[in-house]
Amino acid sequence: MPHFTVVPVEDSAKYDSLEGINWVDYRDTGQGYPGHLDTVSSDGHGNHNEDSPFLNSADAAVKKNDFYDRNLALFEEELDIRPKVSSLLSRLVNYTNITQGAKEHEEADSAASTRKKAPKSPNMGTLMGVYLPCLQNIFGVILFLRLTWIVGTAGVVQSFIIVLMCCSCTMLTAISMSAIATNGVVPAGGAYFMISRSLGPEFGGAVGLCFYLGTTFASAMYILGAVEIFLKYLVPQAAIFHATNQHGGDSAMLNNMRVYGTICLSLMAVVVFVGVKYVNKLASLFLACVIISIVSIYAGAVKSIFHPPEFSICMLGNRTLVRDMFDVCAKTVMEGNQTVTSQLWKNFCTSEHGNSSQCDEYFIQNNVTEIQGIPGLASGILRDNMWGDYMDKGQILEKAGLPSSNGHGAMESFSMYVSADIATSFTLLVGIFFPSATGIMAGSNRSGDLRDAQKSIPVGTILAITTTSLVYFSSVVLFGACIEGVVLRDKFGDAVNKNLVVGTLSWPSPWVIVIGSFFSTVGAGLQSLTGAPRLLQAIAKDSIIPFLRVFGLGKANGEPTWALLLTGLIAELGILIASLDMVAPILSMFFLMCYLFVNLACAVQTLLRTPNWRPRFKYYHWALSFLGMSMCLALMFISSWYYAIVAMGIAGMIYKYIEYQGAEKEWGDGIRGLSLSAARYALLRLEAGPPHTKNWRPQLLVLLKLDEELHVKYPRLLTFASQLKAGKGLTIVGSVIQGQFLDSYGETQASEQAIKNMMEIERVKGFCQVVVASKVREGITHMIQSCGLGGMKHNTVVMGWPYGWRQSEDPRAWKTFINTVRCTTAAHLALMVPKNVSFYPSNHERFVDGTIDVWWIVHDGGMLMLLPFLLKQHKVWRKCKMRIFTVAQMDDNSIQMKKDLATFLYQLRIEAEVEVVEMHDSDISAYTYERTLMMEQRSQMLRQMRLSSAERDREAQLVKDRHSLVRMGSLYSDEEEEAVEPVAEKIQMTWTKEKVEAERRNRSNAPENFRELISLKPDQSNVRRMHTAVKLNEVIVTRSHDARLVLLNMPGPPRNTDGDENYMEFLEVLTEGLERVLLVRGGGCEVITIYS
Repeated sequence: MPHFTVVPVEDSAKYDSLEGINWVDYRDTGQGYPGHLDTVSSDGHGNHNEDSPFLNSADAAVKKNDFYDRNLALFEEELDIRPKVSSLLSRLVNYTNITQGAKEHEEADSAASTRKKAPKSPNMGTLMGVYLPCLQNIFGVILFLRLTWIVGTAGVVQSFIIVLMCCSCTMLTAISMSAIATNGVVPAGGAYFMISRSLGPEFGGAVGLCFYLGTTFASAMYILGAVEIFLKYLVPQAAIFHATNQHGGDSAMLNNMRVYGTICLSLMAVVVFVGVKYVNKLASLFLACVIISIVSIYAGAVKSIFHPPEFSICMLGNRTLVRDMFDVCAKTVMEGNQTVTSQLWKNFCTSEHGNSSQCDEYFIQNNVTEIQGIPGLASGILRDNMWGDYMDKGQILEKAGLPSSNGHGAMESFSMYVSADIATSFTLLVGIFFPSATGIMAGSNRSGDLRDAQKSIPVGTILAITTTSLVYFSSVVLFGACIEGVVLRDKFGDAVNKNLVVGTLSWPSPWVIVIGSFFSTVGAGLQSLTGAPRLLQAIAKDSIIPFLRVFGLGKANGEPTWALLLTGLIAELGILIASLDMVAPILSMFFLMCYLFVNLACAVQTLLRTPNWRPRFKYYHWALSFLGMSMCLALMFISSWYYAIVAMGIAGMIYKYIEYQGAEKEWGDGIRGLSLSAARYALLRLEAGPPHTKNWRPQLLVLLKLDEELHVKYPRLLTFASQLKAGKGLTIVGSVIQGQFLDSYGETQASEQAIKNMMEIERVKGFCQVVVASKVREGITHMIQSCGLGGMKHNTVVMGWPYGWRQSEDPRAWKTFINTVRCTTAAHLALMVPKNVSFYPSNHERFVDGTIDVWWIVHDGGMLMLLPFLLKQHKVWRKCKMRIFTVAQMDDNSIQMKKDLATFLYQLRIEAEVEVVEMHDSDISAYTYERTLMMEQRSQMLRQMRLSSAERDREAQLVKDRHSLVRMGSLYSDEEEEAVEPVAEKIQMTWTKEKVEAERRNRSNAPENFRELISLKPDQSNVRRMHTAVKLNEVIVTRSHDARLVLLNMPGPPRNTDGDENYMEFLEVLTEGLERVLLVRGGGCEVITIYS
């Protein structure tokens, strides 16, 4: 137990006189805290907001009353977002957690006014809050109606194994559930809340709906059990349908079950709709019926040692006879001094005068005997019942050891024998018994009503499972040791005169069990019909499944009306099945699915060791959780493999639906932690070294430009990135905002949201990063260096073309462009520049024909080969053909080049047409010379304009005041340099003799500079580059003017920065006349290989 030391701070009388400050003494316990009615913050639908680290945040009233203590002056500016410890502790003390069960509905029903009541503090302990509700939910219809039949069919040993498997599964699940339930405050919602908050909304929604369906089918099973008791043992005369022949008994019984089951379901739904308080008040009565019934079984077993009950079984040979079809177990009876045929004889023979020729063959050949149905605990019958006797449908119950002839009886006499109504197997019995082990969530569902939920839930649940397991184990042994085997295998008690088999053992009367089991099944059905709609309502209010939102609505007091209606309709489907033995495996699947994910949640949280995983319940281990999960999965497939597949399919479809259509929820779940751990492991593995050529794929860094309204200027860049998604690589979309980070945080968030919205529209799956920098060029450089993490870093940069750079006197755009090209080259990254990107196709367009032309001029890693292949995987480009052009010089063998290139493409497994274009040496044309001259004249003119402007600025800089905001100008205005702010004061210029002479020289040089422009001769290297650009452009336009896309090697920028503007002109000339051009520059490594 941690120890806290409270150090008193000396009060000051000055505080009382401070204006505008309300003094609150936290140590004064006589006055209530102003916010004592606050509970966990909610979104208005009853959902707890979990994005806050505290139980609730301060509201306006609390903020108003918080005082800024002189002792906390260092923190006074942050007290509105970081509350004082005293305020936090006060809210924790006054925190309450009202269950979504019946308690608030009862208060709402009885409340006459709408004023808000202070919530009552929960006061239920372990016994009343967890232990007894779990007992009531675990003990059910299977114990009274099917356990004797399971013991008789499977034998004591295998029945013991069945009970051990089911109870071990629920015990391991209870251990995992206890760990989750004690890891913080668990609001009402039970298993759904625990799984969804531990494994995320997808798993939570899927398993929550499975748990809901299991609870709904459980109500159908309990109703069918109650109807079976009513029609078979209480009022058999109430049957509406009767058998028209000897083989129609089963169908008549099923129809009776459907009619009475529907009536019973309707009545129960009305009771639940009228008020849950009536169900809760009757819960104690129903629990008492269960306990009294179980005690009567033990009492009857003890009594059978000394005085076994008188229930004789009539046997014909070794076959068991239906006892209510005759009065005396004999072929003949004495009436006076005369021997006459009995009623049994009349059932097997057509003649009443003892003529055996008209009797059933088997009846004549075998004797009629009576054996004791309940031999008693001391009889040693346990030895005969140790091993199982599985039967096929219609097989007659036979007792081994009794003499019997091999004669075949007539089919007309078949109804006289007790026979199996269904084929039995070990797996079937597991599925039928498992629902009797469910119900362990009853304690966690009441967490809001418990005084100390973190103590009561583990203790009460584990004690309840231990108690019920001992009852089941002892019942298996007692049934096998007290009751004859043929009676145990008699499911409906036909051999004991239509009595409930377990009732024949009970003391003082079989009616104790019959009436007790009837009321207990009715009560269990009401509890299920009460809980299932509230579970569906909780799922609907979480808004994780959009089409279920209507079921979150209800009456004014919160009663889930629509959810109750849906629950009734689903339960009716179970009623129409009309067979308890067929409904039980269905709900077993859904409960096992739920328990499986409870164990998974605990195991995942334990293995991940998340900081928030600190359960108070310490007796858990991930190995136990995995064992429980494995047992749940094994039991699912043991019970019914096809039901298991259907249940997992339903859960999988719900999971995928929530993943794609459901609301985004962040609950700090374990799956997110698992993803983080897996990502960390994968990143550390990737860090081992650079990827092999076979594993290379374009990991894109897309540089976007935003306009003044923070809208993406060229969204087709994202479209192009999404069409490269066949690479299955990383995509990072980045942008740079010019300014200071402290002043631009809000703008950064808005920019990120705008980019994410556009990424969602263009279906780009990736990450967004916005950087704030004083200069855009620096921001791009930082982004190229630092984006990505570990081995998941970008290897390719995608950026737009600087349109309009010729018309603008401002060189910032093209300088940034060239700087980015240099940065990618220095970082050994590939570069893609889509030119005329506005003409690129959208994701909704389809090219039904056309070509993608690749102009392979220089080899820089194979990017030009790989990119068209990836583009053709997308539906937009799929039908385009690929053509590869390469350039041959005079000394190249073009025919051999074509053959070699075709062989190379064949080895690369790329289908493409190959063409070799011969470029003959030719003289430089006058057009090329003139174009180069115009380019250099324009560059020189702009340079002189900037020079004269810079000289004037420098003169002003020399005499500025030291506090002036005017910055030093450079010869070439930098790309991000802001306009020089005007100086408010008039600057006093001091003219010296030297300055006057310099000014005169500048003015006299102006005509000379103009004459230099006229007489300028172009640089020969620029002429040669322009010649190459012009000739290549002519060839490309001639061959690829109608291509859907042209991919082209992008030449690198000059090493001397003086020629940057000329470089831009060369690129413009190279791509003139082409609609869609993708300039590609490799990163210096091979990205495609011929090897497998």
